[in-house]
Amino acid sequence: MDAMETVESLNWLKKNNLYELSEKLSFRVKKLFGSCLGIKDEKILVIGDIGSENRNVAAVMSGTYYLAAQQLNLDAKLVFQNVKSRGSIADEDVVRSLSELKENNVIILNMSDKLGNIKELGKSFRRWVKKKNHRFVSAMSLGDLETSKIEQITDAMDINYKPFQASHERLKKIFDDTDEIHVTTEAGTDLHYNIKGIKGIVADGNYTMPGSGGNLPAGEVYASPNGKRIEGKIVIDGSSRVQNGTILIKDPITLKVEEGNITEITGGKEAKELENTLDWAASIAKHPGSVRRICEFGIGLNPKAKIIGATIVDDKVLGTAHVGIGSNYWFGGNIFAIIHLDQVFKNPKVYFDGKLFDI
Repeated sequence: MDAMETVESLNWLKKNNLYELSEKLSFRVKKLFGSCLGIKDEKILVIGDIGSENRNVAAVMSGTYYLAAQQLNLDAKLVFQNVKSRGSIADEDVVRSLSELKENNVIILNMSDKLGNIKELGKSFRRWVKKKNHRFVSAMSLGDLETSKIEQITDAMDINYKPFQASHERLKKIFDDTDEIHVTTEAGTDLHYNIKGIKGIVADGNYTMPGSGGNLPAGEVYASPNGKRIEGKIVIDGSSRVQNGTILIKDPITLKVEEGNITEITGGKEAKELENTLDWAASIAKHPGSVRRICEFGIGLNPKAKIIGATIVDDKVLGTAHVGIGSNYWFGGNIFAIIHLDQVFKNPKVYFDGKLFDI
């Protein structure tokens, strides 16, 4: 199948009995065009994919954004492609639609896995966006979810963004002024994470500046480590990103961390799956030594998000924290790895330089 443009994409949704669901949810995302993207009269390019059986969240979300844009009389185009994974090339029509988009416009991506290689436009979608002064929002790896769970994604987007963004700024300031974070949980987490000299990064849904973009649902503040003290124990009892998607945890995974490296993984089936993923990544990596590095610590702040088995939502849940394993160079760190796997845990107590933060 070649990529489908607007009329074909809408017909595909109708033929697969998904159009009504897109239409029903469109009222929930209308506010995002103003609150998150600050749209005036820009062109909007919505790119999705058709997913797989009972896993069509990427297609429905893309239809939802397109129909909401139509209702607001905005100039939007919708393109569907086949599902792409690591190493795939984006469909011809997708690359063409991106290249034809003049500067200072808006792109919305909803993917079951990845967008795919954008060929002559460059190796990095984010870098290309920046160069063209576009703005974007994205939700990747939506194929982890059954279509029936889509309302739990739109719920997490349907929030009052002004106070939400202010709460992120407050927490970012605490990150910026902190040397060491200490995290504990009743489940057994006891981690020291040094961020001296590192600035916090907010994912608060504010993508109004040219060249900016990020995830929706929004709702986290996070930071890479500074390479000094990262040690202790992390007990993952929320969800775990592994090679084939995101798994909900029944039997908690315990990670032992020494000098920033995971030296031991214990638990049941889920722990084995994570271990296998890291072994696989090391076997094909240019930098196998980076595969077991702790590269991120973040705190979820979205009061409407729930742990549902999709990292894009799970790591935003208020009352959770997460660590990333692998790469962080794309948000200012110095670790290059073939993977970035978020591991979400519940009910953390987070101490910034010894002072308990009230999440």
